[in-house]
Amino acid sequence: MLALIHTSPTLTPAFAALCREHLPEAKFFHIVDESLIQDTIRAGHLRKVTMRRLVDQIASAEDAGADAVLVTCSSIGPGVTLAQQLFDFPVLRIDEAMAERAVRQAHKIGVLATLSTTLEPTMALLRQKAAAAGREVELKECLCAAAFPAVLAGDTETHDRLLRKALTEDLDGVDLIVLAQASMARVVDTLPKGAIKAPVLSSPTLAVQHAREVLLALNAAERRSA
Repeated sequence: MLALIHTSPTLTPAFAALCREHLPEAKFFHIVDESLIQDTIRAGHLRKVTMRRLVDQIASAEDAGADAVLVTCSSIGPGVTLAQQLFDFPVLRIDEAMAERAVRQAHKIGVLATLSTTLEPTMALLRQKAAAAGREVELKECLCAAAFPAVLAGDTETHDRLLRKALTEDLDGVDLIVLAQASMARVVDTLPKGAIKAPVLSSPTLAVQHAREVLLALNAAERRSA
């Protein structure tokens, strides 16, 4: 069983659809705690108290029967890395599989975000994965700071317009573009084919596919030990 921990209820339907597509044989459930991202945005960084609350949510998921946990918010990714050291079952970062693929595929990587609290952990993770893989990468950051308050105010048109401009103009010249937030993936689908000059990686599908691999490995290990 997979538990998904979200910091926004708007992500639940999209991840439920991905789980049904890529994990048809597995059960899953959602935990939503908006305070985790709200506190991080308010503080401008991920606080220790927020990481403790995240650890509590992961422990709650374990108590509810989860065999693995996927945390779907990039802004609290460093808290997930900490939690991986504390639990004896898999705790997955939403952006980990994406970062590993990005550093394998490209040298000059554009990183797009609407929150600095998401941009910074994503950049750090890409550097960590590049070092672990023995790869040298050049990162070009693009922060659409006006897009996040627009979407919070219900102005998705402005949010999407800013992201489309970033994707087609501001990140010109990179080999690959990484979307630092799961919520941005849908904007790519609104652009005509060929509008974006570089391949684009987003985290949701890659993360769920990785979760499937983890669950299959756990099931295989359980069968061998039976």
